[in-house]
Amino acid sequence: MTLIDEIIKRDVEDAASSIGDTLEGANVLLTGGAGFIGSWLCDALIHLKARVTCLDNLSSGRMSNIDHIRSERFRFINRDICRFEAEESYDYILHLASIASPEDYERRPDEALLSNSLGSYMVLEAARKGGSTVLFTSSSEVYGDADVIPTPESYWGKVNPVGIRSCYEEAKRFGEALFMAYHRRYGVDVRIARIFNSYGPRIRADGAYARVVPRFIIQALRNQAVTVYGDGYQTRSFCYIADTVKALLLQLEKEKARGESLNIGSPFEVSILELAKKIRETVGSESKITFHPPRLDDPKRRCPNLNKTEKILEWRPQTSLSDGLGKTIKWFRMRAKTNCNEKEL
Repeated sequence: MTLIDEIIKRDVEDAASSIGDTLEGANVLLTGGAGFIGSWLCDALIHLKARVTCLDNLSSGRMSNIDHIRSERFRFINRDICRFEAEESYDYILHLASIASPEDYERRPDEALLSNSLGSYMVLEAARKGGSTVLFTSSSEVYGDADVIPTPESYWGKVNPVGIRSCYEEAKRFGEALFMAYHRRYGVDVRIARIFNSYGPRIRADGAYARVVPRFIIQALRNQAVTVYGDGYQTRSFCYIADTVKALLLQLEKEKARGESLNIGSPFEVSILELAKKIRETVGSESKITFHPPRLDDPKRRCPNLNKTEKILEWRPQTSLSDGLGKTIKWFRMRAKTNCNEKEL
């Protein structure tokens, strides 16, 4: 069963609407393209008439995210990015291959480290040899438990290098350093996106892959306890997927983004407890909110300073949390009506 519907189609078209014809006919490699953000980008790039090679080993991505793409301009390669060597040149490379869920990268820390280090090296070598523009999707995790909120790109971070989350935090920090090394030494056109929490249709809700938004939605839809770790006063900034995708496409397109690291996310800070209550209310659920021991090294606050991003990309997220959650909850309800296997979510 494919994960494409009118909600996604409309949002993809909207995300692509402000992008010019720069990507039309371009040869694009997208690593991690069967994942949540990656599959949305595949849809958007095909809509923009690019030629797309989607590389994914399906360790966390799913074929159902891209099964609907029927185009002579699209091909899929099932391969680990750490074992990939480009057989052709690409105009653009988007490096998204990574394990992004905390429970998942804590379970597979070595894989999280390698996809962002050795995987980044493989991507950068392809870009260097082929003259590609290359975008690295980094993360707000590079800031660690930040003590500057909202956090600007100039903040160097407060990270525990041997903590439970270090396999992801330090992997992204190393990836950024490697990208900038190739930019400075070889003149590779690199762009770095520090993505804050993104959510929306296609985000996984099962097992170790579940992020907080889909987990709360599924629990509320089933009238199960909504599980909050810690006291719930830790904050995050939630950006709807269509806004994230638009920002990434703009970052790929705009010359001013060359060699820059940019925050991509919502500037509105929300506590996890507020989020739980909002989702429960929107669903109309009778779920109780239960509290559990806090996760190790869980950052207390997350919120991006978007001044630099707004200046370079002329972008700011347009979807309110209420509207974004409404679309996402509607999508999950639609999936439930089709008796979708939970593993597909």
